[in-house]
Amino acid sequence: MAKSNARKKREKLVREGKRNPENGRSPFALIDMQSRMTKTKKDHLYRTKYKNQSFTNGNDGSFYFCG
Repeated sequence: MAKSNARKKREKLVREGKRNPENGRSPFALIDMQSRMTKTKKDHLYRTKYKNQSFTNGNDGSFYFCG
């Protein structure tokens, strides 16, 4: 892979004994700053898709109160 002109200039500065500009980079330069989105409507609907549907064992969420 070829070297960019900026990289060549940085390496030349280091060879000549000058300061490497890479050392002055912000610590945030390598961090992923992508903002995370909240769940969409479809995500919320899918989360509750199978809620209260355990009818196989007779438990359908209803009850009978005799009193």
